[in-house]
Amino acid sequence: MPLLRRGSERGQVNLGWLKSLHTFSFGHYYDPKHMGFSMLRVINDDTVAPGMGFDIHGHRDMEIISYVMQGALEHKDSKGNHHVIPAGDIQLMSAGTGITHSEYNYFATEPTRFLQIWIRPGKKGLNPSYAQATIHQKGALTPLVTPDGQSDSLVIHQDARLYRLKLSAGETVILNAPGRWGYLHLIKGAAQTLQTHLSAGDAASLTEEESIELTATAPLEALWFELPPG
Repeated sequence: MPLLRRGSERGQVNLGWLKSLHTFSFGHYYDPKHMGFSMLRVINDDTVAPGMGFDIHGHRDMEIISYVMQGALEHKDSKGNHHVIPAGDIQLMSAGTGITHSEYNYFATEPTRFLQIWIRPGKKGLNPSYAQATIHQKGALTPLVTPDGQSDSLVIHQDARLYRLKLSAGETVILNAPGRWGYLHLIKGAAQTLQTHLSAGDAASLTEEESIELTATAPLEALWFELPPG
């Protein structure tokens, strides 16, 4: 049976300007049972107050993905990139040998909510890079980030694939990743599996021989990761 991670059990941070839910240990939230999954190190569900954001700070040797769910983010970095990332867009920043950046809520009157995702790269010391795309849904599963740029997805420096899953109420999908590990994170909606009910914020992790049958009980949006074993 897939291992469940209930959204209500995530670490919680409230800094006033930032409210965040941490799937894995991050910052002041530490849980030795939730340190990451395969190469997936961070899934933070961040809500940023109007006009506020993350001041300039640095990263290195990490693949950092932002998936905006509401509002828009304004991105600036030390490589000269300056972009606005609207809801529905996907952003990938390869920190490589080192990059500094800021991320601010683009709007002065409404919050911005996004998923901040970190995946360890397959190789250290890469040149920093930035990419962003609007990727339209094609079927239930649409590739957003892949190592080979499948279907115009963004290219990650790791043997990892990230898909956006969308289902209408009543639709069913079977998810598995033969020879790999899988991780499902619900963004919105709800679903029934053979064992339990999943709501927005819930997640399920699968190892090589496992699968999960998912029937949407409300219009569903989720992220599905396929990752190296271990």
